[in-house]
Amino acid sequence: MYKTRSDNEIINVGLPEREMPESEIIIEENTPVYIPSGTPNSTEDMEWGDLTVFGPILPPGTDVLKDKPVYRFFKRFFDVVLSVFALVVLFPFMLLVALIIFIDDPHGSPLFIQTRTGKNGKEFRLFKFRSMVVNAEALLEELRKQGISFKAPNDPTYKVKDDPRMTRVGKFIRKTSIDELPQLLNIIMGHMSIVGPRPPLPREVVLYNEFTMQRLLMRPGLTSIWQSTHNRDDILFPEWMKMDVTYLHDCSFLLDCKLIIKTFAVVFTANGN
Repeated sequence: MYKTRSDNEIINVGLPEREMPESEIIIEENTPVYIPSGTPNSTEDMEWGDLTVFGPILPPGTDVLKDKPVYRFFKRFFDVVLSVFALVVLFPFMLLVALIIFIDDPHGSPLFIQTRTGKNGKEFRLFKFRSMVVNAEALLEELRKQGISFKAPNDPTYKVKDDPRMTRVGKFIRKTSIDELPQLLNIIMGHMSIVGPRPPLPREVVLYNEFTMQRLLMRPGLTSIWQSTHNRDDILFPEWMKMDVTYLHDCSFLLDCKLIIKTFAVVFTANGN
């Protein structure tokens, strides 16, 4: 099933029609959005708890850093400086990782490029080291037909338990977050920040409710509160989204430093997934 935008209308193939909230971001024209069968039509039916503690819903286009000009400037400054430095230092290691991925599975490129949704719904091409077989997306629907179990019901991220699409090397680089290193290029290009909500897939965004849409008000990050949490894949989708909205309101130099340090701890102990 695919959704595409044409003449400002949503074409919904194979899913029941639903009213589009005003804050929903329209997928860019002619952009296909693959949605596995059985995906929920929205995230409204999930257990969200009391959301009033987060304050009023921020409308699309809100400048969440308007009152933090110094933080905004230095956040971007350090994003670029630290990312360039990291690329220079880690370049030999990244070449080695790419070589190992190719040797383990020579059927595709070591680099995986995927469309993600960034700040204010603008899509960009995200870079990762490939951790799955080359036809992973096509296999997802087949796995569902075979009754494969997912990590949480009605989760639009569609994470698979003990995903058989993972390569041998892929399991390790995903667990240690090494697969995310090429996103340093995305940071330099301005698509992402070092710290911020993780960039979602377009098929996830079309299922967002108004609360979840707020996470698109900031530039997505290489790491986040969720990304820096041990055994993060055990965290249910609503709790993950609450973490991102919390960062939206509380972001600061101190919080960014804490999350970067926590991320290193997760990487070195291989406790990400």
